[in-house]
Amino acid sequence: MDGIKTMLRGAALALLAGPALAGAMMLEDFTGAPETRWDYVSDQVMGGVSEGAAAFEAEDGTAFVRLTGGVSTANNGGFIQVRQLLSEAFPAGSEGVAIRVRGNGERYFVHLRTTATTRPWYYYQAAFEAGPDWQNLRLPLAAFAPSNAVLPATIDPATVTSIGIVAFGRDHQADVSVASVEVY
Repeated sequence: MDGIKTMLRGAALALLAGPALAGAMMLEDFTGAPETRWDYVSDQVMGGVSEGAAAFEAEDGTAFVRLTGGVSTANNGGFIQVRQLLSEAFPAGSEGVAIRVRGNGERYFVHLRTTATTRPWYYYQAAFEAGPDWQNLRLPLAAFAPSNAVLPATIDPATVTSIGIVAFGRDHQADVSVASVEVY
């Protein structure tokens, strides 16, 4: 129940967000061969049956990744994602992640992995909704809930090792695009 409350709090914080903060550090603007930095992963790695794809596209001068597919909870599955392993952790003192997104109105997640997420099913997640128009969302690190009680309750920015955009946890059609990822 606490995990659901934390996810809902994260979604509420995301809905209140405005443009990214001044002084934010750009992690990704999806230019310059982003396919070499981002990987598509689905629950098929563990026997699930979700199907999808990540495509790197551009429209009206905006480059982005588009994650699409069918998420299925059959056979203990339930996710598709596109993720980037980070060459450096978030800067000390980072407060959150800012993303520019659009989608089909469904709920999606940003997943962060840290040096403490030693199992494939360990991560921190914050929810957001992506409507049809581009929007800037800020997800405070405090809004990221750990997937397991053995993880620290809060994220140390200096330990973040990867970031993922994820369609997760329920049967649905995913269609979400991300044009930028920043740390603030």
